[in-house]
Amino acid sequence: MKILNWRVGLGVVLLLLSVAFYFLHYLVFHDSHHIFIYLVGDVAFVFVEVLLVTLVIHHLLNEWEKKSKLKKLNMVIETFFSEFGKPLLAYLSKADRDLSTVRTAVVMSCDCEPDFKRAGSAVSAYNGNIDLDKIRLDQLETFLRAKRGFLVNLLQNPNLLEHETFTESLMAIFHITEELAARDLSNLSEDDRRHTKRDLERAYGLLIRQWVSYMQYTHRHYPYFFLFAMNTNPFDAEASWLERWSGKVHEAAPAMG
Repeated sequence: MKILNWRVGLGVVLLLLSVAFYFLHYLVFHDSHHIFIYLVGDVAFVFVEVLLVTLVIHHLLNEWEKKSKLKKLNMVIETFFSEFGKPLLAYLSKADRDLSTVRTAVVMSCDCEPDFKRAGSAVSAYNGNIDLDKIRLDQLETFLRAKRGFLVNLLQNPNLLEHETFTESLMAIFHITEELAARDLSNLSEDDRRHTKRDLERAYGLLIRQWVSYMQYTHRHYPYFFLFAMNTNPFDAEASWLERWSGKVHEAAPAMG
């Protein structure tokens, strides 16, 4: 309310000053015709000025700001996948019974134009079919807890507020971490196993969709990053450099071996 009163007061003062100077002009030159010509012209130009400022300049500034935020956000996403996302996707994909149904869509060739529309459609509702017998839940829980600080730092990044799907992926991973930490993983009931399987598949599906979206951005803006990403594709068992990359994963998180 105080801010509104201050603005109203300033507006009144400025309006009175304008009237005073027009009156002074009339006292000096005695030419009301000249005053009204310029007054009407100035008022008419206000509408053009509003058009230029609000519809053109403001729009251009907003577009520039969006591009700047998108670039910063994708730098964060690149860090996420390099440090955490690709190892987790590679680990879970090995336990995915249904991966073959989407593998051809997400394993893209660098020799031809990738079909991101097909890839996006293939994974739009895909959550996989995780075989818990192929997952060492105790080792997975150790890996997730070791990366907890890294994930917390990501969530503190203000740019993530512009990307709801990525934030949702992080929250799904946090949920799995909490669930695994709260359970006796050596003696899970059937209900707990089903619940854990659903949690893993939800996070897995979100990560896959985020990965495809990020690959599309990378291909468009940073083709050399895209080349490396395809050479270390977490869904391609025959990707070059994959053994070397997997070795680094095991060095960073030997418990997941």
